Amino acid sequence: MSKDKIAVITGASRGIGRSIALSLASRGAVIVAVDMDQASTDAVVAEITALGAKALGVVGNVTVTQDVERMMSVAVETFGRVDILVNNAGITRDGLLVRMKDEDWDAVLSVNLKGAFLCTRAASKFMTKQRYGRVINIASIVGQMGNAGQANYCASKAGLIGLTKSNARELAKRNVTVNAVAPGFIATAMTDALSDKVKAELAAQIPMERLGSSDDIANAVIFLASEQSGYITGQVIGVNGGMYM
Repeated sequence: MSKDKIAVITGASRGIGRSIALSLASRGAVIVAVDMDQASTDAVVAEITALGAKALGVVGNVTVTQDVERMMSVAVETFGRVDILVNNAGITRDGLLVRMKDEDWDAVLSVNLKGAFLCTRAASKFMTKQRYGRVINIASIVGQMGNAGQANYCASKAGLIGLTKSNARELAKRNVTVNAVAPGFIATAMTDALSDKVKAELAAQIPMERLGSSDDIANAVIFLASEQSGYITGQVIGVNGGMYM
């Protein structure tokens, strides 16, 4: 990946987002880390600067148009451009269909899907003018295959895949690629809380017989953010150990 590319990453302070931020930074990217919590945003910025890389933390809500436009404007005012956007911010509000509350449906669709739409719309205004950009959406295996108890989450991630393909068609002529990474079961702080029995049951569903790591996802993002991926757009890269083919 070319050095000094400016990368805006939402949900950057923990889990997959943090791994992506650190991986891009270690390869010379300048990171604009976006999250809703000041302390955790400051912490990931400190980690990145400890690597000798440049980073800026921006606190904002991806569901609020004014916040999104501000974060992109701050990135451009500070560093001159936006080259890479990773739409990683996401939440879950799991529940069976018949019991799912309206507000849980709305919250998940708002963060996971509307947030990516708002961020891509804002970033694309700069990317199309500079005739260069890489947009990478973090989707999910369940957006491809479904999952009981996650109607809202599955719908948001399936919608994100559709958004990826539509935006890829619109932006390709301006040399802006738009792709998605669809993680399978990934070991995170959330899965760490599961019992060994449950984790073993999850791993048994995966041909590679293990959960993935956040670094596995970051590695796919690194490729899609690179010059080597310049003729790839509108694609969904599954990083799932063979669970969905």
